[in-house]
Amino acid sequence: MTPDRVIATQAGVDLLTKLSELHGGLMIHQSGGCCDGSAPMCYPVGEFRVGQRDVLVGEVALPEPLPSVRIWIGGDQFEVWKHTQLIIDVVPGRGAGFSLEAPEGVRFLSRARAFSDEENALLEASPPKVGADFE
Repeated sequence: MTPDRVIATQAGVDLLTKLSELHGGLMIHQSGGCCDGSAPMCYPVGEFRVGQRDVLVGEVALPEPLPSVRIWIGGDQFEVWKHTQLIIDVVPGRGAGFSLEAPEGVRFLSRARAFSDEENALLEASPPKVGADFE
């Protein structure tokens, strides 16, 4: 069985659920640096334009009837991180001003777990979709 490239902690699911109830469908883009460091940035669907080379690393399921949250990462950054499982978590403190959780007094945080050799082999046989696949 192919492992998930992205998962979320229960705290991550709980916050995404709350934000989805407030704002509708959501997406996360794993920031690659600059002014917000490398934080996962949460936006309403359609508020962030996914690039052709951005990689869809997976989805986080939310309780019914809420839609899943797609998790994206830049293509160059994916090449560096493709050997790790991205774990979306939540920690106290104010995050980036552009991400939806900023007013909540918490911020999303990416954690990572290195895939085993066996997991990497399975993942190589099942490459993820990129933004160009959706245009």
